[in-house]
Amino acid sequence: MAAYNKFQDFTEQQNLAVHNWGTHTFKIALTDTAPVATQTTWNTTDHPAPLAANGYPAGGIATTIGISEAAGTTTITGTQVIFTATPGGIGPFRYVILYNNSAASAAVAWWDNAASVTLSDTQTFTVKFNNASPGTIFTET
Repeated sequence: MAAYNKFQDFTEQQNLAVHNWGTHTFKIALTDTAPVATQTTWNTTDHPAPLAANGYPAGGIATTIGISEAAGTTTITGTQVIFTATPGGIGPFRYVILYNNSAASAAVAWWDNAASVTLSDTQTFTVKFNNASPGTIFTET
């Protein structure tokens, strides 16, 4: 997967306890609209995602979050999600967005695929953090 890019407000959100990695629902959304680092939220009204159709669910797909700590370093992981197109296809999209669906769509991070992708019927697009499932989304020291 492409490089991790955090939304700038995410660090403040962390310190204000906006995100509860143990109980909140975090979703993966797809969009062809470039994210802006200064955004504080992610919503499909302001930032169009593929239509909720043809295998793309409204708001994207939830990832199961894990949190662990070892020697003062906290690691946040997420399980892979797979988007599967049905007739009509999904896309185009270029960016993968991680946001907190339980906290007013608080923006966390995005990844840039470097080019737009369109899925045809039965094609899949897998989001796998750090090329593993569960895979590391980020660490804090």
